[in-house]
Amino acid sequence: MTTNTRGQQVPRGMPVWAWYSSLPVGALIWFILYGQLVIFSEWVTKLFPVERDSHAGEAIAFFVYDVPKVLMLLIAIVFVTGVLRSWFSPEKTRAILAGKRQVWGYPLAAALGVLTPFCSCSSVPLFIGFVSAGIPLGVTFSFLIAGPMVGPVGLGLLYGLVGWKIATIYLVFGFSIATVAGFVLGKMNLERYLQDWVRELNTAPVGDVPDARLTFADRLKIGATQVQEIVGKVWLWVVVGILIGALIHGYVPETLMLQIMGGETWWSVPAAVGVGVPMYTNAAGVIPIVEALLGKGAALGTTLAFMMSVIALSLPEMIILKQVLTYRLIAIFIAVVSAGILATGFLFNLII
Repeated sequence: MTTNTRGQQVPRGMPVWAWYSSLPVGALIWFILYGQLVIFSEWVTKLFPVERDSHAGEAIAFFVYDVPKVLMLLIAIVFVTGVLRSWFSPEKTRAILAGKRQVWGYPLAAALGVLTPFCSCSSVPLFIGFVSAGIPLGVTFSFLIAGPMVGPVGLGLLYGLVGWKIATIYLVFGFSIATVAGFVLGKMNLERYLQDWVRELNTAPVGDVPDARLTFADRLKIGATQVQEIVGKVWLWVVVGILIGALIHGYVPETLMLQIMGGETWWSVPAAVGVGVPMYTNAAGVIPIVEALLGKGAALGTTLAFMMSVIALSLPEMIILKQVLTYRLIAIFIAVVSAGILATGFLFNLII
């Protein structure tokens, strides 16, 4: 392992030509394997002493199909975003956002959150870096909301599992929530509710970030390293999420799911948000649960509200953010974002 001028870990061991040739070969193998997942899942399910149409058979088939499917999507998306990250570093993001005090700074920050591969575990150091760079708090919140809620990994998995229409709807509303919530929070002048040590940080302006001279092979190596690090950390939660989705798909009665997340009752959306907040998972882990809920006939708006609450308002993330935000600011943040999520759920249940 070597370190480049940006401090990124670049794996070594393969010659440059091998990296270039492995890209098309790896893509070809990926597509071939991906196309055989249905056949593979049915073959594995037949090895179990259960009827294919039984609850157990449905759950096993769902689990065996979705585990490799989601992990393959995750590997591909993390690799691509890892390569992109070699051009679009956190330092460059800070440099772009610094001083953006106009109204258009909020959608710009939300757009950067959508485009950059920053997971929720990076929210605290990024938040501190943004504040120390003098970036307005509301603009920073727009990025903080959009990053985990509509980041490229979760959005790409959603597209692969439930189609481009729902993924596009989710993108538009997630982006809107991040923009509007950041704007509202910015107008509330909440800087006084930051932790004392954060407010005392030096707010020196961010200078220009030098561009690293990396070859395309170097960027492919960085993408491979991102796969090793990120997938290595989240794969277990992916499997747990798929297991929950499989149990819902195979065992949870459709009538019960419709009672909890159906669009006929006014309390279905807030109930979905209330269930989603305590969950401990990420975008990759919640997607299989979303797929199973939609398959059981759950209302689209209620399901999207559940997904947004799991990703954007999870209890573990709030615990991490306590390092830089006071309880009052966390409560305001949750209230504003929850209002946007509830509005999204109610709106979709009304019009769809």
